Amino acid sequence: MENRKIIAVVGATGAQGGGLVRSILNDGKKEFAVRAITRDANSPKAKELKQLGAEVVQANVDDKDSIVKAFKGAYGAYCVTFFWEHFSPEKEMEHAINMALAAKEAGLEHVIWSTLEDTRKWIPLDDKRMPTLMEKYKVPHFDAKGASNAYFEKSGVPYTLLLTSFYWDNFIYFGLGPTRGMDGKLRITMPIGNAKLPGIAAEDIGKSVLGIFKAGKKYQNKTVGIASEQLTGKQMAEAITKVIGVEIGFNDIAADDYRKLGFPGADDLGNMFQFNKEFEDNFCKSRDVKLTKELNPQLMSFDTWLSKNKRKLESVIKGEAATA
Repeated sequence: MENRKIIAVVGATGAQGGGLVRSILNDGKKEFAVRAITRDANSPKAKELKQLGAEVVQANVDDKDSIVKAFKGAYGAYCVTFFWEHFSPEKEMEHAINMALAAKEAGLEHVIWSTLEDTRKWIPLDDKRMPTLMEKYKVPHFDAKGASNAYFEKSGVPYTLLLTSFYWDNFIYFGLGPTRGMDGKLRITMPIGNAKLPGIAAEDIGKSVLGIFKAGKKYQNKTVGIASEQLTGKQMAEAITKVIGVEIGFNDIAADDYRKLGFPGADDLGNMFQFNKEFEDNFCKSRDVKLTKELNPQLMSFDTWLSKNKRKLESVIKGEAATA
């Protein structure tokens, strides 16, 4: 690898990790080499990354020793967790501990941790305006990541805490795309009222992470929040309408009603959107669009992302399953 510094990427076949792997491989300056870490090195996605030029290594965040081995010899690592595969905040925190300890043991010089806010700092468990979930959390998939920041802060390894945003790919792959109501009209449903929601394309997260690594020590031991745009639900619906050519409405329902929709994680997402709405100023200020563009000059706008993914969105509207 021509003595280039190696970036080890956890979750290399996922949305965030895959974006970073491709960003490193496509970087014209070739400052870094990439080590793609995956649980199954023989999966189609892993084989594709290998064909593109990535070093593919099999490891599992359940097994700290395997992560240490995967991190060995690398300059830095990008660490993510996989809450929606198991819905367990405790498991997510265990994985974060394993990665933080492995980073130290492997002697990494920079680790970037993909995190979110611990919402309990704003809404204590005894605050009745939002239901407490799993007895210990308000927004489990946020809180577990935010609580895990301490593992990286105390690891002794130079770290960057990366606050990510709602990624627009959720409209395609996570079931949040336009759906038809009883009246036959298409709408996106989010209980956020007129609040702006910071958003970004998943692949731009990876490009922004590469920008942080390229900056050397500039963002070490700091928190960086990224977003491409901050849009209301109505603005997103109007943008989708413009690109797709089919009218898409915005369905602003109460958070309580969203929590009752019944799909796995509906209560978690209902609380998340309520947090986004009630703490809009803080949530938006924590994600700097200008800085994100500096880190990633190729940052896509929502309109650009929509145009790029028009066919996939049309498939979602037709009820066809989209594949990443």
